[in-house]
Amino acid sequence: MHAPTPDAEVLSEPLRSRWSPSSFDPAHEVADGDLDVLVQAARWAPSRGNSQPWVLVVLRRGVGNHAAWCETLSRGNAWVRRASAVLVTAVRTGPDPDAEPGSKAAREVPADYACYDTGQAAAHVTLQARAMGLHAHQFSGMDLDAAGGVLGVPGHFRVLSGIAVGRHLEPTEGDLVEREDRPRERRPTGEALRDGAWDRPWPSA
Repeated sequence: MHAPTPDAEVLSEPLRSRWSPSSFDPAHEVADGDLDVLVQAARWAPSRGNSQPWVLVVLRRGVGNHAAWCETLSRGNAWVRRASAVLVTAVRTGPDPDAEPGSKAAREVPADYACYDTGQAAAHVTLQARAMGLHAHQFSGMDLDAAGGVLGVPGHFRVLSGIAVGRHLEPTEGDLVEREDRPRERRPTGEALRDGAWDRPWPSA
């Protein structure tokens, strides 16, 4: 129902079948080995100067800080509680104040592209999850400061987003049915692509 859609069928897997469900199987568990693979996908994402300015905090459903962290979710993101695991992304915003003076960590100032690079790492996780037969849904609907407090994120990092991972479960009632029945849509190519100059739309538009 969700993939492929018109224009998406030209893409390669797992791009073609990737979508962001909001209904996850609350009985499904992601194996530690699979979580390791997802983290490796982020680790090998490109970043400016190989700076890798991100840290992922992995939360397994019902384990450790998961319940307390769930209290930071916005009302519209209550569905995240049912995901098998959540990877919370944090981006470095400054040097480590506790690092040894003169060390790289003490001198390191994040590049302007730190958030961009962290987004690339999150995208790699999303695609790797789909390649493994899982689904992932990136989201930002949480109290970022409260989430950072629950997870003990240090002051030279800030929470940026979350990635819910698990196995899709077809919803049968409620808001999730309406949410997942919405057609997948994207802006026309002509709005997002230019041919050499801003005032020249891409020819296929």
